[in-house]
Amino acid sequence: MAKDDFDYIWKDRKRTFLGLPWSFTVYYLTEEKLICRTGFLNITEDEIDLYKITDKRLQLPLGQRMTGCGTVHICSRDVTLPEFDMIVKKPREVMNLLDKYVNQARDRYGTRGRDFYGASQHHHDHDDYDDQDHDDNDQDHDE
Repeated sequence: MAKDDFDYIWKDRKRTFLGLPWSFTVYYLTEEKLICRTGFLNITEDEIDLYKITDKRLQLPLGQRMTGCGTVHICSRDVTLPEFDMIVKKPREVMNLLDKYVNQARDRYGTRGRDFYGASQHHHDHDDYDDQDHDDNDQDHDE
């Protein structure tokens, strides 16, 4: 993909156990999205809006550390890609970039990680409240 297709801040290929970029998986970070592009003839692109990223974890196994690589594990509220690993060069720099742009995106959209938790709990409480109202109304009709 040419740089002219979209503006990206960071780009890297998935790395092998030797730290070599012999892969048809490319990661792009823009100001609003993290894009995972896979394939050679048939290409698939998955995009995660940065404000939907809920957690990141850095894994530095010995073999990867020896080649300057690491695994960045991403958890998100994205439907198609809720969790995935990126094996990249300079993983701490990638984590810092993600922190910076995830926080900027959350500020832009007025969201925080806590906004993603408890939404389903609130929905169930509302359903229980509706059931109680209907039960009270049924009792009024019986009298």
